[in-house]
Amino acid sequence: MARICVFCASSLRIDPHYVELAAQVGAAIAARGHDLVSGGGSISMMGAVAQAVRDGGGHTVGVIPQALVDREVADHAADELIVTADMRGRKGKMEELADAFLTLPGGIGTLEELTEVWVSASLGMHAKPVVVLDPTGLYAPLHELIRHLARENFLSEAALDTLAWTTTIDAALDQIEARLGELPAAPAVADQVESAP
Repeated sequence: MARICVFCASSLRIDPHYVELAAQVGAAIAARGHDLVSGGGSISMMGAVAQAVRDGGGHTVGVIPQALVDREVADHAADELIVTADMRGRKGKMEELADAFLTLPGGIGTLEELTEVWVSASLGMHAKPVVVLDPTGLYAPLHELIRHLARENFLSEAALDTLAWTTTIDAALDQIEARLGELPAAPAVADQVESAP
């Protein structure tokens, strides 16, 4: 069992099929016996993936900055809700708690989260799987830009290999499970809550 951190949109303006995708991902995570680390929001894709994990019997940990709690978007149904002082603290705590990272469609916040954990992996600062799930080609321009950067030698082949691109939910979770190998499990959430800002 792994604790999978899912990065995804919290916008209420996106097409509903993205929210349905998030719900399907959450159901699949739970069906495979994994748990979820999320950004702690209760709306849009973020809320859908968390609710689906819980509906499937999985455990959910939400990590959210106080400013978003104040805006009443926190996932208070989360099994564990960790409130951080700011966005930087949120990202650090999510990275600390997760065994793997799965990026779904999202905006600039999602891209920031993806690139931060990918850069850390490419520098050898962690060995946790980093996977993108892009069933509709939303990230196709980004994927091509990354390949272009590699062709121009701004990225190494090793850096490219640390990021997996997938188009189906099963393939995304297969990649995570295959790449996890013999990594140790993340610390228990109970041990982490006390150190949250």
